[in-house]
Amino acid sequence: MYLVDSNVLLDIVKAQEPFNEWSATALENALIDGPVLINPIIYAEISIAYASPADLDRVLARLTIGRHDVPWAAAFLAGQAFLQYRRQGGQKTAPLPDFYIGADAQISGFTLITRDARRYRSYFPALNLLTMD
Repeated sequence: MYLVDSNVLLDIVKAQEPFNEWSATALENALIDGPVLINPIIYAEISIAYASPADLDRVLARLTIGRHDVPWAAAFLAGQAFLQYRRQGGQKTAPLPDFYIGADAQISGFTLITRDARRYRSYFPALNLLTMD
């Protein structure tokens, strides 16, 4: 099973993005291999490209992307990753969405499809990633 990061979905829906081809191919291959899901955090991040929830839901249905709730254990792991980030000099004062997304994928045993591998590799070394590199 796969969790698809918002940057990949935004690449696809904003066809002018420079990573559109890689993102579309990665998503297509993942859909052939197994279910592809998003969580509420990813939903919120991609909502910026749509005028209404109905518009976004139609696109997700067309792409056959399912929904997945963030487990409580992933919320705890996200907090621990944020603590590590702060101890290493990070300036943000609240956990970043990537911490929730990475923790969710790791706890749920999903492969995360993303272009932003650096942060995920830093804070979730056990996470399976499908990336450009």
